Amino acid sequence: MAATTWVQDFADGRREQRELLGGKGANVAEMTRILGADKVPAGFTITTEACVAYMRGERTLPDGLEEQVAAALARLEERAGRRLGDPQDPLLVSVRSGARESMPGMLDTVLNLGLTDASVEGLAARTSNPRFAWDSYRRFVQMYGNVVKGVPGEAIEEEIARLKREQGVVLDTELDVAALQELVTRFKGLYERTTGEAFPQDPQEQLAGAIRAVFDSWTGDRAVQYRRINRIPDDWGTAVNVQQMVFGNKGDTSCSGVAFSRDEVTGEPEPSGDFLVNAQGEDVVSGVRNTQDLAAMAQVMPDAHDELLEILRTLERHYGDMQDTEFTVEEGRLYMLQTRNAKRPAQAAVRFAVDAVDEGLLDRSQALLTLDAEGLETLLHPTFDRSADYRVLGIGVNASPGAAKGAAVFTAEEAVAAAARGEKVILVRPFTEADDVAGFHAAQGILTSEGGKASHAALVARGMGKPCVCGATDLQVDLPGHVARIGDVLIREGDLVAINGTTGEITTDDVPLVEPSQDPAMAGVLERFETVLGWADELRVLGVRTNADTPEDAAKARELGAEGIGLCRTEHMFMEADRQPKMRRMIMAGDEAERRAALEELRPLQQADFEGLFEAMTGQPVTIRLLDPPLHEFLPKKEEVGEELHEAYAAKRYHRVGVLADVLERIETLSEANPMLGTRGVRLGLLYPEIFEMQAEAIFAAAVAVRSRTGSAPKLEVMIPLVGYERELELMRGFVVAVADRHGLTIGEDYLVGTMIELPRACFLADSIADHADFFSFGTNDLTQTGLGFSRDDIEGKILARYIEFKVLDRSPFETIDTPGVGQMLRMGAWLGRKTKQDLKLGVCGEHGGDPDSIAFFHDSGIDYVSCSPFRVPIARVAAAQAAIRIPLGERAGRATD
Repeated sequence: MAATTWVQDFADGRREQRELLGGKGANVAEMTRILGADKVPAGFTITTEACVAYMRGERTLPDGLEEQVAAALARLEERAGRRLGDPQDPLLVSVRSGARESMPGMLDTVLNLGLTDASVEGLAARTSNPRFAWDSYRRFVQMYGNVVKGVPGEAIEEEIARLKREQGVVLDTELDVAALQELVTRFKGLYERTTGEAFPQDPQEQLAGAIRAVFDSWTGDRAVQYRRINRIPDDWGTAVNVQQMVFGNKGDTSCSGVAFSRDEVTGEPEPSGDFLVNAQGEDVVSGVRNTQDLAAMAQVMPDAHDELLEILRTLERHYGDMQDTEFTVEEGRLYMLQTRNAKRPAQAAVRFAVDAVDEGLLDRSQALLTLDAEGLETLLHPTFDRSADYRVLGIGVNASPGAAKGAAVFTAEEAVAAAARGEKVILVRPFTEADDVAGFHAAQGILTSEGGKASHAALVARGMGKPCVCGATDLQVDLPGHVARIGDVLIREGDLVAINGTTGEITTDDVPLVEPSQDPAMAGVLERFETVLGWADELRVLGVRTNADTPEDAAKARELGAEGIGLCRTEHMFMEADRQPKMRRMIMAGDEAERRAALEELRPLQQADFEGLFEAMTGQPVTIRLLDPPLHEFLPKKEEVGEELHEAYAAKRYHRVGVLADVLERIETLSEANPMLGTRGVRLGLLYPEIFEMQAEAIFAAAVAVRSRTGSAPKLEVMIPLVGYERELELMRGFVVAVADRHGLTIGEDYLVGTMIELPRACFLADSIADHADFFSFGTNDLTQTGLGFSRDDIEGKILARYIEFKVLDRSPFETIDTPGVGQMLRMGAWLGRKTKQDLKLGVCGEHGGDPDSIAFFHDSGIDYVSCSPFRVPIARVAAAQAAIRIPLGERAGRATD
């Protein structure tokens, strides 16, 4: 049996090997192939399979890995003409992570590996640049200590700050050789005090430690949190890339930087990015130094700048997507270290898609596939009201668009705790680190005093769609004191802060936020967005409706492209304060006569609501679900009534005592051990048919009134909820048809009657149920609850996080459809239903209807339409088109007609 190949040279790889080599390794290999080995420093990749084997082996390196690394290193040394750690002329390498999907800042990197007390002297002599050599060594000791051995970053930064104070300098670059040598000594002392061992002087030991550290970083808290937020599976593992070092810290003819093939915030077709002269790459992306804009490189290093722009154009044409690259200029010579498809906010993504089609770079289908459908929702987020009067305290780098406001907090932990309390916060930091990722997710926006568009804060915020302002040089943050100051304004923890990630503005005024459609600066973005949505509508097969219960929601959804209402939850119409007493009287009625009298008060209110929906959706289908929730939801809490009864007794208000005693008795009569599986849905209609009769009266009277008033008949669909037996639907269909007949309406012409499929039995017996249905709408929320035996409220609050930790689940089944279980029940129900009626209309009205991954499954399953909340409609339109592109109509695996 052949030994497993754990290591592959860059020169032997291709971008198609992303799963094996990770995104960075695959792309470095591809760059080597298309740009040439003279533009990409050589190296090798340790595969993701090695990381997976390492994790499964409880942090034991897999058999053969050490030997394969040694052989690959020997090949690299032969190519470079140097040996790792040679005291005369050392080869130095970087050790970087590289997961399949980009995880900026979440995994670990070590630069300048191979330096020792002996080889640093050789490097200084070889380059005739002692300052460069000692600067590289202090960086290596710093990174190796922190990444490999856990020396606290704060302690390292304090040593640097202390030495700069002693030397009377402000910047690291102002430290001379003697000062850097002293810094190395202090770092090694800190290393020894922390670890109890001397800093390693064997380059092979250094390399082995760095490889293990990168593998270990995959299971670190920050990486785990990032994966859960971004839905990246735990079992993918990360690759490790060992690459020959090139140096941007060799003086004024050297630099390091990050370059995007187009503006990463706006998508404008001009390259953008950051760079630093006489610096290494970590200086640029860490956010601890304020960078220069890429355009300034044209004056500092014009030849390298011109060459870089040409390479960016080449990479974008090759990958067919906007590129995010890292580069180094070493004494005037340009090297490309990595490239990847750029993470960008929705406005940049839409701009790129439209421009790419206009430029002939991509066709419409290809352009649509470059979009993150989920992220498009940020285009609907508010911005500062430009007509408002507010004081701009400072302007930073507009790193991620959108506006946000909230209470200032200064740690990720505080942000998480505040979000759990339902509070909106802005995370304020000097700069962010990978450990802050949970705080990013919890906060409304991020504000930092340092860093640029390529800093950790900027990259993660853009990836999450969070507004972010970075590099606000006027902002001084005192983390121990939990305060910040900008100009003459002191910001304490809990004080209001507002940021505009589109303009970079910072204020402590309570600025009104406005919708994008009201913001002139968003006009061009929204126009392009409409273009993209138009392409999506041409290509998608799935219809997209909305879940709406009010005319206002219906109008907003239609404005956003909804093709009808897929779910009107009539119980929501009774939630308003002035209606609850009427609903309560109906429930508390002692007999049918009392109940009908109470229903008669509700009927005109329902009719008016339905008329508003029909007019808002003129010409579009409207699916109305008859009353579904347990009746106890409309009753006062038993404990509160009991307390009020006790007070009435004490006050000797005996008439009130009698009333409250009756209420308490009725509550106890209606109470159920498990209300979600009790008297609700079709069961309510069968026990109290007058309730559904009233609703049917209101629906059909509204339809007649709107047709008479507007001349347009609504496309009406009446949906019976929670059906599990065909006889239930047969009986309720009869009730509905009888009411419609009284209004002169004909089934099949003026209206349809269908059911909500939300019980496993309904899926298994869908062929029998279809005999009495004109349509099925799968209620995937309840189908998930009943199919998995999960209470949504309970599992999400108590069980879900643990299940994800134990790898029982990757994601919440209420967020994305459980395709192997619940999904297969849905497919069975669709197939059996169409076996009885080939033209049976099939929809999905659960919240999964707005989730792109679930939409792809529904497309593949032969569903006709999905229904989602109004603001998810544009996402669903794009996701449906992407599904149609990836899975053409004739190739759908789960076609319901098969």
